[in-house]
Parts: sequence; structure tokens; C-alpha cells
Amino acid sequence: MKKIIDFFFDISIHKTIYFNLYYFNFKTAIKFPVFISKNVVLKNMSGQIELPNNCKTGIIKIGFKSIGIFDHKRSKSIWELKGRIIFKGNSFFGQGTKISVDRAGELVIGNNLSITGEVQIVSVKKVLFGSDCLVSWDCLIMDTDFHKIFDSNNNILNQPKEVIIGDNVRIGCRSIILKGSKIANNCILGSGSLITNHLSDSNSIYAGNPIKKIKENISWAL
Repeated sequence: MKKIIDFFFDISIHKTIYFNLYYFNFKTAIKFPVFISKNVVLKNMSGQIELPNNCKTGIIKIGFKSIGIFDHKRSKSIWELKGRIIFKGNSFFGQGTKISVDRAGELVIGNNLSITGEVQIVSVKKVLFGSDCLVSWDCLIMDTDFHKIFDSNNNILNQPKEVIIGDNVRIGCRSIILKGSKIANNCILGSGSLITNHLSDSNSIYAGNPIKKIKENISWAL
């Protein structure tokens, strides 16, 4: 009951109405598939959102409280969408989650993504989450270095590269996933992990900086 009460105190009615009417046709918007918290800053809404077929009310929640270690009054979520986001199903973005998708960028969200909070996702090319993923707090996921590096012939050395996260992946707190990373299905990333390459073995635990496999033939559940 307390969670229900907290949710209704946390939701912004006018932001939720505005968000849904802005992005979706009227028939879809009046279902209110997206709920927006009071602590969400709608910085840029020039991009596009694609929803699953026959979407239901509140399948996507952005900026809501999840755990007690955050400053619920001051922590802000940022929504900056210039490109495209594709939702495949239910998604929860906890408070302080910051999403930035550039004009040529794409963010694909598999069904049942859960983000605890204070996570930053940046896409200038493509970031993809599979289904049933869990992202703990204070993580950074991005497919770009932002600042360009050139060789002697003025060729760009650090082009953006896609980030692909498989199904049923759990990402530990304060992990960093950088451009070109690919994570196999059914994996766990330990807290503070740094990922810059392909983690190709499924059903494994990876951890560390540099990242390495520390356990295989595992499974996990919420």
C-alpha cells in the first residue's frame, strides 16, 4: 500500500498528460502508456517514440523512486530525445535516470527493463537492451566518446559504435559500458565493471577493470 501511495504523490499529472499527447496519436495517448514523475526534466522532445502494439496504461514509468539511498527531493531525471526510442514492452526508469539520444541515435528497450536510478544512457548511434534486463544505480552506458580524435590524415579514429546488451543481463552498480560493447544473454556484471569489448559467453559472471570472466554456467533471477 505504501508503494502505491508514494507513486501517486510522485507522479506529475500535467507532465504525464503533456508527454503522451505530444508523442502519440490521441487514441494511444488517452491510454497514458507513459507515466512521468515530478522530478523529470523534459529537456528535449523533438525525437520519436515507438511503442509495442496494443500498449497498456503505465507500461513505461520514468523518474520514480525505487530505493532509499537517493535524495528524492533534489535528484532529477533528464529526458533528451532528438532521435528515436523503441520500447518493446514494460520499462521502469528510476529516479535520476538521464537519457540522451542524439538526432542520428537510436535506443531500443526490450521488455521488462528495470533501472534502479541515477543511470546515464547516451546514444548517438545505437544502444540496445534485450528483454528482462536489470541495471543498478550509478551506471553509465554510452556508444560515443563525444570528442573526436583525428590521425595525421584528418581521419576520425574514434567513431561511435553500437552497444548491444543481451537478454536477462544484470548490470551491477557503478558499472561503465562504453562504445562497441556487446554482452551475451543471461550474464551478470559485477559492481564497478568496465566493459569496452565483447563478452561473448552467456550464463557467466564478469567483473573488474579490466573486465574478466569469473564464473560460468550460472543463472539469476530477481
